[in-house]
Amino acid sequence: MNNLQKKDLKYIWHPCSQMKDYEELPPIVIEKGEGVFLYDTEGHSYLDAISSWWASLLGHNHKRIKGAINEQINKLEHIMLANFSHEPAIELAEKIVAKTPDRLEKVFFASDGASSVEVALKLSFQYFQEVGKPQKTKFASLSNSYHGDTLGALAVSDLGIYRDVFNPILCDTIQIEGPDCYRCQFGLNRENCQAECFKKLEETFDEYHEKLASIIVEPIVQGAGGMMIYSPVYLKKLRQLCDKYDVLLIDDEIAMGMGRTGKLFACEHAGISPDIMTISKGITAGTLPLSLTVISDKIYDAFYDDYTKGRSFLHSHTYSGNPVACAVACETLDIFEEENILEKNKEKSEILKAKIEEYLLDLPQVGDFRHIGILGAVELVKDTKRKEPFNWKDRVGFEIYKNALRNGLILRPLGDIIYFMPAFIINEEEIEFMVKTARKSIKEYFES
Repeated sequence: MNNLQKKDLKYIWHPCSQMKDYEELPPIVIEKGEGVFLYDTEGHSYLDAISSWWASLLGHNHKRIKGAINEQINKLEHIMLANFSHEPAIELAEKIVAKTPDRLEKVFFASDGASSVEVALKLSFQYFQEVGKPQKTKFASLSNSYHGDTLGALAVSDLGIYRDVFNPILCDTIQIEGPDCYRCQFGLNRENCQAECFKKLEETFDEYHEKLASIIVEPIVQGAGGMMIYSPVYLKKLRQLCDKYDVLLIDDEIAMGMGRTGKLFACEHAGISPDIMTISKGITAGTLPLSLTVISDKIYDAFYDDYTKGRSFLHSHTYSGNPVACAVACETLDIFEEENILEKNKEKSEILKAKIEEYLLDLPQVGDFRHIGILGAVELVKDTKRKEPFNWKDRVGFEIYKNALRNGLILRPLGDIIYFMPAFIINEEEIEFMVKTARKSIKEYFES
């Protein structure tokens, strides 16, 4: 362990980690990044297969992004948005409204993904107080979902590893059994099913709709739940049911928005428009924290009144709509458009799919292969016929992660699900290295 690592462990409590693990595998001190690669202080290089927690969509050390930061920081580094505004926020809001589905017309800024989920939940609750339906106070979400680690976001998440210990202090929400296409109870395929599993959600809405304010979903892919891809028919049916029962639909695009699934926003696969959309992570290409909650005029109008009527939405974060972050987000959107990122990704998506099929699908532990856009995942199981998972205490994914690091690749498996979400600038040679190295790392574990 070098001196920096010793100091790190003396002073830093790392997120989403068991600190005792660092006794065996100290934190890797990254010195610089370039493209899809990161370099540590010991001179080792790593291909970043997960774009640094799904955010660095354009790779590390991007020249245009750095230029946008330098230009803005020399003009204005920060100003609160209450009673003030600035050009980057105005420009970004205009661009986002133009790119999001039709009914979304207003932007509320916050500072990270979880805070935008909090904004969305609070807006949906207060909306029904303002329109004379005070009984609509409940939030619904799907099983296997993840929306963040703050208390409100955890309450609508369903991954026990993150939330179980906090259950006694979380607000009471309604969790609905969601789609599980690998272990489909109807024996169907997500490519051609009619989302028969939607029946569970329909039954819940029939029973609770008078109390329901909103439902929040991850569109098309449940990310932290294991990159679980489901049919767009499910979202189409959900939009119709929300309209029928006057329940607001919150579309959490934090992980899967900004082109990850092949569309700028994942809800576009279903051709629907939500009432509220949350955006973060890739909006600043992974450089600065920023989030946007995009809202319909119907919701906005319910809050618009004289101050003395008490309808204001009194929610704020100090760095909401920070000018530098907004300038970077504008530049990110410009790069997407000027460099035709989504169109270029179509070919890369096919290359990623082909490389996973070539190098991973023959491994006897691969139970399922999931792919959409620039996202590929394989679920490793103990028994592929019975789809039986490994004992979680074996930490199979974590052991493969350690092998991959030694082989120059940064994975971050979700349990035993190995996934690839690289930056969109990745080329064919780098994709091949990424997938072949994952194969090598998996085989090293199972053959050791």
